[in-house]
Amino acid sequence: MAAPAWRKLFTRRMSSSFFDPPPPVRSRRVVVTGLGMVTPLGCGVETTWKRLIEGDCGIRALTPQDLKMNGFDTETQSYTYDQLTSKVAAIVPCGTNPGEFNEDLWFSSKEHRSMARFIGYALCAAEEALKDANWMPTEPDQKERTGVSVGGGTGSISDILDAAQLICEKRLRRLSPFFIPRILINMASGHISMKYGFQGPNHAAVTACATGAHSLGDATRMIQFGDSDVMVAGGTESSIDALSIAGFCRSRALTTKYNSSPQESSRPFDCGRDGFVIGEGSGILVLEELEHAKNRGAKIYAEIRGYGMSGRDAHHITQPHADGRGAILAMTSAFKQSGIHPKQVDYVNAHATSTPLGDAIEANAIKHIFSDHATSGALALSSTKGAIGHLLGAAGAVEAIFSVLAIHHGIAPLTLNLSKPDPVFNDAFMPLTASKEMPIRAALSNSFGFGGTNASLLFTSAP
Repeated sequence: MAAPAWRKLFTRRMSSSFFDPPPPVRSRRVVVTGLGMVTPLGCGVETTWKRLIEGDCGIRALTPQDLKMNGFDTETQSYTYDQLTSKVAAIVPCGTNPGEFNEDLWFSSKEHRSMARFIGYALCAAEEALKDANWMPTEPDQKERTGVSVGGGTGSISDILDAAQLICEKRLRRLSPFFIPRILINMASGHISMKYGFQGPNHAAVTACATGAHSLGDATRMIQFGDSDVMVAGGTESSIDALSIAGFCRSRALTTKYNSSPQESSRPFDCGRDGFVIGEGSGILVLEELEHAKNRGAKIYAEIRGYGMSGRDAHHITQPHADGRGAILAMTSAFKQSGIHPKQVDYVNAHATSTPLGDAIEANAIKHIFSDHATSGALALSSTKGAIGHLLGAAGAVEAIFSVLAIHHGIAPLTLNLSKPDPVFNDAFMPLTASKEMPIRAALSNSFGFGGTNASLLFTSAP
């Protein structure tokens, strides 16, 4: 009996390929059209940038009130504060004056009960970035083509501490119904998308101190691949609390030598460095497909030309490999996809956190990548963590904004507290100790995180 015609057709297709190949993907160019940030130097891009290039510092002494232990008795609060070996922090200035973060705008109303501080910082920075980009879409198709990619490092540890206290006191029925929405890291991205009605990709990276950079890089890929035309992207963090600081103290990651002189405590690349200063804040960028931005007449700050990622060869959860291979791989990957040669880069914003091991390893990796371009003195290099501390999950995004602003304004920001440079440096290869006016056509921003995760972002001047 002859087989049915459909079976013959099916058999013939199965013998070769049932499906045609997927359509080719045309990579699209991605530009930066909006900036927003909340940092220890102030609330807003203009305030932060002005203070940064002028050499101001956003680090101050930690107080017991900063630990967010209101649910505990005074004796426990005092004991906890006394036990902390690091008593400096880079804290966002709050208040109603210009350049301060106004808590009443973000945390006082009923609808804000589900928002922890890290979410509020992200919302504030996102609003500034969207206004700067002049992108407030109202049409359904525009909202469907706009997405959000905002990650964080730790979420709201202070809320977890308060919840644990309720268990200890057998008062679990008093736990807020908003506890889970307050601690979930993706809720920063979620709240931004809900506030503005964005229906494109809704994404949150969690890669420790590389989070902000990965969020930007992932958002860039989403635009390049055609998942969206516009992405609101960056990182946010609020870890100035008892448990977070205690945890980093126990891991011996934080500085302890400069408790009496807070503004000297974050010392990237300096021989006197002994650990990083914990910080908080948020950096948000509006990323946009180039033709989309041009068609609507958007202001373009810079173009994202490269995004490199790597691991540290499973070396150690906190320490990079001594030869800097993870950093080298990330930077190499960023250059490979960019079409840019290292000699064309004018400025590098280093990850350098002020730790004895990490700073020297990154400096050697930069020297390896840039070779005689670095050792000739033609490459401007700095770590802005001397001014703002280490913003953990927000660091990569805030420092990406600094790199973009360096290109936009033609100013490379300085490294604070560099009085005795690490021996890895020489006369020509040296981090900036004063902000430098210079043409900057390309800038590289590095971010490396616990767990061996690395990211490099390469920006060029506007097309």
